[in-house]
Amino acid sequence: MHTADTILDKKNTDLLETVVGLPNLYQITETLHREISSVVLGKQEVVRLCLTALFAGEHILLEDVPGVGKTLMGKAIAQAVVGDFSRIQFTPDLLPSDITGSSIYSSKTNDFVFNKGPIFSNFVLADEINRAPPRTQSALLEVMSDTQVSADGQTWALSPPFMVIATQNPYEFEGTYTLPESQLDRFLMRLSMGYPDRQYETDILTNHRQGDPVERMDPVCSPDTISNIQTAVREVKVDPAIAGWMMDVVNLTRQSDRFNVGVSTRGALAWYRAVQAVAFLDKRDYAIPDDAKDLSTKVLSHRVQLTESGSLARKAEMEAAIISVVNQVPLPS
Repeated sequence: MHTADTILDKKNTDLLETVVGLPNLYQITETLHREISSVVLGKQEVVRLCLTALFAGEHILLEDVPGVGKTLMGKAIAQAVVGDFSRIQFTPDLLPSDITGSSIYSSKTNDFVFNKGPIFSNFVLADEINRAPPRTQSALLEVMSDTQVSADGQTWALSPPFMVIATQNPYEFEGTYTLPESQLDRFLMRLSMGYPDRQYETDILTNHRQGDPVERMDPVCSPDTISNIQTAVREVKVDPAIAGWMMDVVNLTRQSDRFNVGVSTRGALAWYRAVQAVAFLDKRDYAIPDDAKDLSTKVLSHRVQLTESGSLARKAEMEAAIISVVNQVPLPS
């Protein structure tokens, strides 16, 4: 875990104060995107979508083969924002108390004292989340939904902003557990990193030879600034016609025989917030229909269950099914 005190030197402190003092929050989003993209090379669109989740106050699941930058993405986002960061390596023997914390007897006070676990951070990197059993994964459900932790009969609210960046390898089935629908529904998007282009991969070989490039990143803003951005995002206008189109798509996933499980109300709200966030990233205080359409597969595909394939459906199958539904509903003008 790191804090602002441990990662800021004098130079970076000056930079932070300069950026936070800017009256226009749009410039901060540009700086965040540029700084993270300077480390995660060739993945500008994935960086943009991760920032969409952050500004919407949601969580992200990065699903891909090992070694393509999933963990690097999580570390870079946390380094760009001067907040508390924890990395939890999920393993089959990980216990829920290893995430939330537990009470330990103190001989000084003759009482039990609660030691907070790594979940008490602004950014939590849940590495290889599908390697832990469902009982351990369930320790994230409350905190991802309500931004609070309940343990030993007490409840603690987490300091905003709070974001879980989870990674998993979809092709390594031995020793892994499929994420249940209730867990998947708490992630705004399930993204694939993909292999970088040859040009960017050559740059990676050069830039990474001197160590982890994340350690050389300059912090951009404070957690309070992210909270201000999240507040501004909630003020982005979404025309009732666009919201109505989104609900038509959601209802069609519930009525179609192609789906066993349609998009939940939480999923519809997450889609709405993502539309606001991506409009803000484009420096608009209003959403357009293409915002909703472009995000539909990314936000909805992991929230449905196909009738024929069930929960074992491939990501591509689910995305194709969502595209089919979206194309059945005319976009508002």
